[in-house]
Amino acid sequence: MSELAVIRILCVDDHPGFRAGISTVVTHQKEMQLVAMAATGKAAVEEFRKHQPDVTLMDLRLPDMSGISAVTLIRTDFPNARIIMLTTFEGDVEIQRALAAGVRGYLLKSAPLEELVEVIRKVHSGRKHLPSDVAETLAEHFDQDSLTEREVEVLVRIAEGDRNRDIGERLSISEETVKVHIKRIMYKLGAKDRTQAVAIGIRRGVIHI
Repeated sequence: MSELAVIRILCVDDHPGFRAGISTVVTHQKEMQLVAMAATGKAAVEEFRKHQPDVTLMDLRLPDMSGISAVTLIRTDFPNARIIMLTTFEGDVEIQRALAAGVRGYLLKSAPLEELVEVIRKVHSGRKHLPSDVAETLAEHFDQDSLTEREVEVLVRIAEGDRNRDIGERLSISEETVKVHIKRIMYKLGAKDRTQAVAIGIRRGVIHI
């Protein structure tokens, strides 16, 4: 009987405790090997180049860049990279960005460790994984218009407490244009006012505070 092929894994997360937990789980799997760990996006790209793992576990939030940016950098040179995004966050916009960047799996950190192991095997075999609750979150906002880059910039300024005049000066646009952007932002997000627009924007992953 032939031996199982070893799944070589790279773990990227800035929390030492989480990396240690992943290391313990992987070590207990006969067909898995943790070949490297990284705490930043830059280190993730370097470790991927060095080891070219079979599966990469990527944290969505990293200190120097987003996990999505790290995925994009890796897949520029390694388009077949099999990457699973791990996060505590369920915002649909963030999920869409991750999928667009080419991740093969998306898993909440709160998921049982047994599920993580199965998802690693699943992604290694060439399949994709999206938890049902995450899929439902995506479906809920499927037909909604996304905010433009300028609208996101305006929403960030609103979140920082800037007035319309301040926003206009920072973005080099008129106060009237700012008002038009805010009106469209509230319409697209289904918000009643600026405060609710910011709250929805944070919850859905449109902006980060």
